[in-house]
Amino acid sequence: MKMRTAFVAALLLFLASPRAVAAPSLSEAAGSYVIVPSQSVLAFAVPAVSGPGIKGRFARFEGTVDIPADSVEAARLTITIYPESVTTGQKRVDDFLKSDAVFDTRNERAIVFRSARVHRTGEDVATIEGNLTARGRTFRETFRARLADSRRGSLRFHVQGKVFRSRYGMDVGTPIYSNVVDFDMDLSVRRR
Repeated sequence: MKMRTAFVAALLLFLASPRAVAAPSLSEAAGSYVIVPSQSVLAFAVPAVSGPGIKGRFARFEGTVDIPADSVEAARLTITIYPESVTTGQKRVDDFLKSDAVFDTRNERAIVFRSARVHRTGEDVATIEGNLTARGRTFRETFRARLADSRRGSLRFHVQGKVFRSRYGMDVGTPIYSNVVDFDMDLSVRRR
């Protein structure tokens, strides 16, 4: 009976207390930051008509985030991805992705995204429009970012977006493999 009473009391205390785990607002996040790759994940998936498709991540990337105090909409994000660091857990697939059929890592050293416009859509959510350059081609792309955490000079963003790979000359394997690459990123940044 004592155990049951203690459990009920703890549950009531938890339900009555304010939620300390709530994400901070984007306004509270103003500052200049650098991406911490060792605490971040830059993952992607290319669905297939049948079978598992291709799932992978990039091990090497870097970037900056600048959020002005007066306007979240004026925030800027730059990410540089090094495609030779692609990994799927399958060497054969990794080698193919690095080949001239996809990333052409012998000639193309980096994929770069530079934001041009940020549109706040909620207290902790924004869409980020910008220019993505890969294989010498640049197109406007849009990503959705959610501020997931804030702690003493560091922030964590969950970023998602869809990119048509055919725009960048990487459409080998379509239509068996989708033309759409789904990006799912957890980016941890620390104040500079």
